[in-house]
Amino acid sequence: MKLTTPITKEKLAGLKAGDAIEITGTIYTARDAAHKRMNEMLDCGEELPFDIKDAVIYYVGPTPAAPNHVFGSAGPTTSMRMDAYAPRLYDLGLSVSIGKGYRTQAVVDAIKRNHAAYMVAIGGAGALLSQCIKKAELVAFEELGPEAVYRLEVVDFPVTLAIDGEGHNLYEE
Repeated sequence: MKLTTPITKEKLAGLKAGDAIEITGTIYTARDAAHKRMNEMLDCGEELPFDIKDAVIYYVGPTPAAPNHVFGSAGPTTSMRMDAYAPRLYDLGLSVSIGKGYRTQAVVDAIKRNHAAYMVAIGGAGALLSQCIKKAELVAFEELGPEAVYRLEVVDFPVTLAIDGEGHNLYEE
């Protein structure tokens, strides 16, 4: 199955945990330090550095890019590190998060409540995944280094749907 961003609830409808998906379009990077900063911004009534509605966030902290490469190795980060912040972002319109590993029940509930999705990328395949990244642009929090927020343009980025909008969880089924 191929999906193009933005990924709306309508595009996610009918997809099931376990489905193999290739994403093309814009995705954003953010790990725990960026998630903490974004939540602080929201607490202060500030706007996020990108439109969260129907967006995709990839939990990744790349290595430095090699010469003639757009992005460094782009393997997924353990998703539970973002679980304190993720439900709020899903409730604000986040459509998909991508990482690796289990999610807490609060995140599963937020995904189900918002008919959103959690997808996993293959850990240990960062060099391969980086080949799908065609453009990278710094968006926010440059001082965080590899944990800064980047806007990535990806083509056929391979993921597996781990938790679907009905709450079916690949890790439990």
